[in-house]
Amino acid sequence: MEAIFFLIIIGVVVAGGFLAAFIWAVRSGQYEDDYSPSVRILFDQKKPKKKKDEANSIQDNDTIDKKKEH
Repeated sequence: MEAIFFLIIIGVVVAGGFLAAFIWAVRSGQYEDDYSPSVRILFDQKKPKKKKDEANSIQDNDTIDKKKEH
């Protein structure tokens, strides 16, 4: 019988901890923006153009090196 009371007390303490964490999250603004995440999936993400940028930077470095030689 003592074990049941112990488990009930532990369960109430754990549930109270989760309730406190939820109230803290609501007050700190974790649930304020509920519109953006649902709409974000509808828009395409722009992919970065790494290959062209890398090629341009390599060409720029070669040009700078050639100017230093002359």
